[in-house]
Amino acid sequence: MLTFSPTMRVFFAPGATDMRKAFDGLAAATKQIIGQDPLSGHLFIFCNRRRDRLKMIFWDRSGYWLFAKRLEKGTFAWPEPRQGKTPKLEMSLGELSLLLGGIDLAQTRRRRWLDYAARSTPAVENEQETSVLS
Repeated sequence: MLTFSPTMRVFFAPGATDMRKAFDGLAAATKQIIGQDPLSGHLFIFCNRRRDRLKMIFWDRSGYWLFAKRLEKGTFAWPEPRQGKTPKLEMSLGELSLLLGGIDLAQTRRRRWLDYAARSTPAVENEQETSVLS
């Protein structure tokens, strides 16, 4: 069984990607579109124009893994790049699970919880609940 480390970072490419790309094409897209090193061991996700197919790629020290998912019905709620705004290109493994389960992350909000990493910043106390992918 394949498991992912809780410290693994998940990056996605906003907009559409050509799904004819395989290992090398997606590794190059990781550098060009997402701006990350494909050999970092993190998970990189790409979606097609119709939003019914995903490909995920990651490196595990001995080679690339390539995962693909095709929906038989419906589409993924994939974020579009907005002009003038750099989109957040990272999500958690939990958010990935929701996305793969058909949940529209743009319509959800993260509840405020105590976060020890953010606790040192006084602005966190005044922060409102935000969309997961805003």
